Amino acid sequence: MPRIVAVSPSTLNDAAQILRDGGLVAMPTETVYGLAANALDGVAVAKIFAAKGRPGFNPLIVHVPDVAAAEKLVVMNDAARLVAESFWPGPLTMILPRANNSPVSDLCSAGLPTLAIRVPAHKVTQDLLRVCAVPLAAPSANKSGSISPTTPKHVADSLGDAVDMILAAGPCDVGLESTVLDLSGDVPVVLRPGAITAEQIGRVLGRDVGYDLGDHDAPKSPGQLLRHYAPAIPLRMRAVDVAPGEGLLAFGSTRFMGLRGGGAASALPDHALRNLSENGDLYEAASNLFRMMRELDNGQNSGIAVMDIPDTGVGLAINDRLRRAAAGSVK
Repeated sequence: MPRIVAVSPSTLNDAAQILRDGGLVAMPTETVYGLAANALDGVAVAKIFAAKGRPGFNPLIVHVPDVAAAEKLVVMNDAARLVAESFWPGPLTMILPRANNSPVSDLCSAGLPTLAIRVPAHKVTQDLLRVCAVPLAAPSANKSGSISPTTPKHVADSLGDAVDMILAAGPCDVGLESTVLDLSGDVPVVLRPGAITAEQIGRVLGRDVGYDLGDHDAPKSPGQLLRHYAPAIPLRMRAVDVAPGEGLLAFGSTRFMGLRGGGAASALPDHALRNLSENGDLYEAASNLFRMMRELDNGQNSGIAVMDIPDTGVGLAINDRLRRAAAGSVK
């Protein structure tokens, strides 16, 4: 079973070190217990999906200690500042455009140009954020599809040894996931209801704020159907060779991958070759997936051939994402 510890300066330091080292820590928030990882570390974020058994790379909420920290990661518009002034810290997540050169892993955004971000009110979460000094990606600390955890025991029963430490601080006050407000477009809309209502937000903004709670092909929020990353060129999976004009998204050794018509795949030019993980590490592959897909979708390649990736562990999520990319790409 995971290590359940009472919160103290010593255990907060231990938890912060685990997070900086790429591990997972379950932390209390005012909403539910979250499964935290360093949001700047793509390999660590990939571990969240594996621990939860999450079937695809859905967007994750990134937690920061204050508005100043948020402004380093997202573009805060006037509406966002008004909402933040009224409801942060608190159980409200805003979806905003990623800032230029935002250091947050693409896995947190699921490849989208937006980022879900929140300033939590729970003192332990705030203390942990300040001690570890990195933003934390943190969905609910439970197996995907199961009931969200509001006590340390819920976390331990659901995740077991998949989490390195559980910071125990009693039951959560709200017990319901945060409200998710999309402010990335012209019309503010609540994508996930929570303790803060659309009506309350509307009073702050001086305009009506509605709900959009359906499944979508282009979700921005946890709890919505994952949008495929649709490259402008065809993508094919489980490739055993590379056709003329194709780029190669490799995994592991390319020793036995050849080019149709002769030649070795390893001889492809830089614009046509990316390797998710030369060592065959699925966590490293997950961390590199979105960036390398974009880099191959560069106008110089006519398609993307993807080597076979094991359909186990976090490989399930990688293949889920690739299938959606293949289905959505231009044929």
